[in-house]
Amino acid sequence: MIKIAVYGKGGIGKSTTVSNVSAALADMGYKVMQIGCDPKADSTSSLHKQDDMTTVLDLVRERKNDFTLEEMVKEGYGGVICVEAGGPTPGLGCAGRGIIAALEKLKEKGAYEKYKPDVVIYDVLGDVVCGGFSMPMRGGYADKVFVITSGENMAIHAAANIAVAIDGFKDRGYASLGGIILNHRDVKDEDAKVAELAQDIGSEVIGELSRSEVVTDAEDLGITVIEAFPDSDMAGEYRTLAKKLLEVCGVEEK
Repeated sequence: MIKIAVYGKGGIGKSTTVSNVSAALADMGYKVMQIGCDPKADSTSSLHKQDDMTTVLDLVRERKNDFTLEEMVKEGYGGVICVEAGGPTPGLGCAGRGIIAALEKLKEKGAYEKYKPDVVIYDVLGDVVCGGFSMPMRGGYADKVFVITSGENMAIHAAANIAVAIDGFKDRGYASLGGIILNHRDVKDEDAKVAELAQDIGSEVIGELSRSEVVTDAEDLGITVIEAFPDSDMAGEYRTLAKKLLEVCGVEEK
């Protein structure tokens, strides 16, 4: 089992990317578990096509520990196991608490033993890299962290902060930085800016995604590009990225 954490600034296309990578891996024959670690709880919506995904934090808040593993998950496209950590009541509590609760409850209730995923992907909001948001980086959770950015200044700033957090944990046996994924927004000097970021943090750009209307069209349908437009160039880019993530993690393709 390999465990991957994908971080990025809110609105950078992180959940779209992760869900399409999960779908691509499922099509390649891998058993995938995707864990949404964003308080919006919409990471996996394009995989399971349901609006009423109950989050782990909802279950903990309402029922303490009186719920089953099956109530925490939904099966999505290609058998992807979908989990949403959730967030606090607006204005109350810590958003990172949902991540901590989700990861602890999944382990406690035997999720990995039951579903036996080949790949676990954590989709993590990257504007904040403290407290619960750093949980997926910690020992026993992710093996590699990948950061999604564009050439926009705020996205680059968030990516640099995430890299600093990862570097700060390097002596504790936590996850290491696997590389940067460039999600193009077609801003001025985008390639050069992201290449400079990669050099500054001692990493590399391991994948690039085009700005494409196909992504928006799939989102309008409420499903992934892999499912909606499997023969499109964009679906091909997600498949290429999925293979690259496996390669960086040292996994041979099936």
